[in-house]
Amino acid sequence: MKAGEEAHSAGQGLRADLISAIPSLRAFAVSICGNSDRADDLVQETLVKAWGSLATFSEGTNLTAWLFTILRNIYYSEFRKRRREAPDPDGLIAGRLVAPDSQHAHMDFLDFRDAMQKLPLDQREALILVGASGMSYEEAAQICGCAPGTMKSRVNRARNRLSDLMSAPPSAEPREWSSAEQLSAATRD
Repeated sequence: MKAGEEAHSAGQGLRADLISAIPSLRAFAVSICGNSDRADDLVQETLVKAWGSLATFSEGTNLTAWLFTILRNIYYSEFRKRRREAPDPDGLIAGRLVAPDSQHAHMDFLDFRDAMQKLPLDQREALILVGASGMSYEEAAQICGCAPGTMKSRVNRARNRLSDLMSAPPSAEPREWSSAEQLSAATRD
């Protein structure tokens, strides 16, 4: 007998062993899940995984025990997944979940960035140091070389002006483009 014929007959023997293990696998699957339809699905998944992993099976070991282990692992993996899921057959819970449109947040950020650029430099600087960086008025005043009262005034005026700019409807004035945006637009044309 040639090597190819031996491998073919060994493959046929393994296939026959897999088929003969199906009733035992099904009985085990029914016993752990309690549902014959789900048991059939488990057995099918087990056979598919086993067939795909035949290279890892060691000849001479217990094929049925190997198959039972695969089935058990599949069952417990799915059990862990389902345990984290909430039952929602009518879709009521999913219907109440709302995901905000991400594009609006991006557009709001662009509006904020444009409004910040419209602030005078001293006010923008003061707002970034105190509001965004979390510095005290005294620390920010020391950095900018002014009195703490002046810093408080700048921050207050910047906040008020920013609030006005953000609440105003978008104007028809042309947007000022940065040099990077101009370069990007020029390369697209």
